[in-house]
Amino acid sequence: MAKKGARVQVTLEHKCEQGIYRYHTTKNRRNTTDRLELKKYSPVTKQHEIFKEIK
Repeated sequence: MAKKGARVQVTLEHKCEQGIYRYHTTKNRRNTTDRLELKKYSPVTKQHEIFKEIK
């Protein structure tokens, strides 16, 4: 049986001309109801970029 809780898995994605890179993380849906945006390292562009949550 699946566990019910406040934490859900989300995918963070960065798109650019060179390609797409994704990170997988979790967030608390009770505290963070909006889509997540984090600045993380992108190995595609070799610099820090803004990653946005996708469905």
